[in-house]
Amino acid sequence: MIKKVNRKTFKIRPSGRSTDFISPSFGYGCLYNCSYCYMKRHKPRGLSVATNTEDILTEINSHAAFAVVDKPNQTHEKYITYDISCNEDFALHAKHHEWKKIFTFFKNHPDIMGSFATKYVNPDLIEFDPECKIRIRFSLMPQRKADIHEPNTSKIIDRIKAIDAFIEAGYDVHVNYSPIIVYEGWLNDYFKLFSMMNDYVEHKEQVFSECIFLTHNFERHTLNLKNHPQTEVDIWTPNIQETKTSQYGCENIRYNYKLKREYINQFKELHGKVIPWNKIRYIF
Repeated sequence: MIKKVNRKTFKIRPSGRSTDFISPSFGYGCLYNCSYCYMKRHKPRGLSVATNTEDILTEINSHAAFAVVDKPNQTHEKYITYDISCNEDFALHAKHHEWKKIFTFFKNHPDIMGSFATKYVNPDLIEFDPECKIRIRFSLMPQRKADIHEPNTSKIIDRIKAIDAFIEAGYDVHVNYSPIIVYEGWLNDYFKLFSMMNDYVEHKEQVFSECIFLTHNFERHTLNLKNHPQTEVDIWTPNIQETKTSQYGCENIRYNYKLKREYINQFKELHGKVIPWNKIRYIF
């Protein structure tokens, strides 16, 4: 279900990891149904789409005029970066948005760029040249786990093959290893995934990565048990997880911090051996 709404909340939040800031929501919700999605805890079904795109862009423009960000930093060497899709998959929902107006705003702005993560290869976006003022972050995980946890999303090989196509179309393209799920044989699966990156990405020097280990939640766990319990075999593993309160006050389940430190080291070691060119911007 898609609902058109007049967005009334224009709060811009600091991010600091993937981007400098998170913009007001152009869309809220998601038409995918990934097992780990935090949005489903707040909006289990459907998507609300803002009709007042111009108001949101005006707010971003006003914010950027007074934003103080030291550059270069790890989000970008020059531009202040805004995540325009924190609460949705923008590429999947693009046809419901005035996406060309949004992309043109960032393309023409001298100081800022837009960014979003996606699990969908949208060929319509290639028709637009944002002149590297829009960053697409293709989310990646081993395909056999994507089949379980990301049903109906674009195949992992298609996301990887899209990297060069979008770079050549004028996009800034990174990859987003997220969520990284620990299970028996996970490093073997990531070796295969990294090898695919090595084989199919030509513009290697341009593609950086973000690495985010799984964060789960009891409410989402309960919902999954009702709708697709097979997913919880991988992502609800109390013997290696612990409760932690997030920066925004939510109580979540994450890997035990001592074990996670080991998992991070294992991931980085494998990544560095197979695709050292794919610079890790941050990992946690």
